[in-house]
Amino acid sequence: MNGTAGTVGTRAERAVLGGLGGARGELLELYRDLHRHPEPGMREHRTAGKAAEALRAAGLDVVAGIGGTGVVGVLANGDGPVVMARADMDALPVRERTGLPYASTVTVTGDDGVGQPMMHACGHDMHVACLVGCARLLSGARDEWRGTFLALFQPSEENGEGADAMIADGLTSRVPHPDVVLAQHVLPYPAGYVGTRAGSFLSAADSLRITVHGRGGHGSMPQATVDPVVLAAMIVVRLQTVVSRETAMTTPAAVTVGSLHAGTGPNVIPDRAVLEVNVRSYDESSRTRVLAAIERMVRAECAASGSPREPEFERLFALPPTVNDEAVTRRVAEAFAAHFGPDAHTAELQSASEDMSRIPEAFGVPFTYWGIGGTDPGLYARAAAAGTVAEDVPVNHSPHFAPVPEPTLDTGVRALTVATLAWLGTASA
Repeated sequence: MNGTAGTVGTRAERAVLGGLGGARGELLELYRDLHRHPEPGMREHRTAGKAAEALRAAGLDVVAGIGGTGVVGVLANGDGPVVMARADMDALPVRERTGLPYASTVTVTGDDGVGQPMMHACGHDMHVACLVGCARLLSGARDEWRGTFLALFQPSEENGEGADAMIADGLTSRVPHPDVVLAQHVLPYPAGYVGTRAGSFLSAADSLRITVHGRGGHGSMPQATVDPVVLAAMIVVRLQTVVSRETAMTTPAAVTVGSLHAGTGPNVIPDRAVLEVNVRSYDESSRTRVLAAIERMVRAECAASGSPREPEFERLFALPPTVNDEAVTRRVAEAFAAHFGPDAHTAELQSASEDMSRIPEAFGVPFTYWGIGGTDPGLYARAAAAGTVAEDVPVNHSPHFAPVPEPTLDTGVRALTVATLAWLGTASA
């Protein structure tokens, strides 16, 4: 990394980040504690309590219980811009296999009454610790900046519910109106890496359940039936052409049939088949075009098979594309370049999806979302040299995924702080 906090960047950065050394131990312990105690979406009561407690201890006003477990810390420090930074809090139903001394052994009861192992397999524990650290440092150096800082801790990102829940519960009227929203995510790059990208960054995600209808009957008399298994198979094959033949090579997209269920026995032709389809795209235009093509093809295959009923389409899941504002991203990228030097990069497109953009959309303000690395740099370098990054570097949602605490935590705190200070007013303004 480019030097240490206190020796690089603007005067305000040096003053604010000068407190990082004194806070590092408590932030590391907070991270490990959160990692040991993961919680599912909309049930992050302990995590939200820890965040609220840390914010109050740092002198922020806290608005809790927004959308269930959402928390916002408000640090008002005179006239000036209002900057919101967001972290997500929820964990995943994954059994941890990292072998870490602070690994999760938590099991929770799911909605179906069955116990589920839980793990912070996506780095949200690190996101919480970094945002707490940023708030703490800004509060400890109020003479260096002017404006208002909002630290927002969001529930249930993994299920795509949390942002909407906070908005529906009056988020935009319960906290000051921001001028800009900032967010970051741990990615499987070397720890110390910081990557920004203007424009499209994360994909949109749409999941559909499609039910197609046939006419059931005996396997020995197919002529008396309309076989929905054959119909579903034709749909699976035809959907592969949405990307290969109806999408430009310069427009990334993916269509996946992840589930297909039909029938109960080998000699019974069923009366329906159910397909579950996932779509990834990077802008609203291609998203709309791909979804429309899927519906058109399904209806056409049903007509070609003589299906007795129209197909049924159910939207299971929908997340918007994350499209970073050009001007906001440029300002943050310039601040990162000055502060992190060669560790500041232009990030690649990411195929994961997020609901974070719904928050700035609800406020009607621009945003930028960037990535930080969380992989042990030595492990990553060895894998890169061997050409085995895909095999040897655990990715988000893997049971082996866990950011190395340092320098990931320092990098995340510094990135949030530097980006925030790029927007807040200066003490002399």
